[in-house]
Amino acid sequence: MGEGDKVIRIAIIDDQPIMIQGLSMILSGLDDMEVVGTGINGEEAIELISKTLVDVFLMDIRMPVMDGVEATKRIKEITPDTKILILTTFNDDAYIFDTLRSGASGYLLKDAAPEQIVDAIHTVYKGGTLINPDSATKMVERLKDDL
Repeated sequence: MGEGDKVIRIAIIDDQPIMIQGLSMILSGLDDMEVVGTGINGEEAIELISKTLVDVFLMDIRMPVMDGVEATKRIKEITPDTKILILTTFNDDAYIFDTLRSGASGYLLKDAAPEQIVDAIHTVYKGGTLINPDSATKMVERLKDDL
């Protein structure tokens, strides 16, 4: 990591402990990323953002108490510059639209390779948008149907 490069502060919100542990291990081994918090539902994500500076959230969609769509909406109201990358097992176009409409910067399936997740974090951190290719195809088809 070069001088002056910023460490990306990441929070992982997922109701599956194995996902949190696995992602934490992968990301903690990188020089330019630091896991600054975790949570098992959207409510914990809201609590975390009120106490800790987070650059990028890795957020599941389906969680108890508060889902990722609602948590995304609330986080963006509190800290509009925070980036949210949805990581989910569900390639459902309704969820894709809801999360993007709520302010998410990207949507990736949990079966993505670790390098893809790291690349996605870099992309959304820099202001880009990332959508899983299969999901992007579904979105384009849905947009065509709406025309």
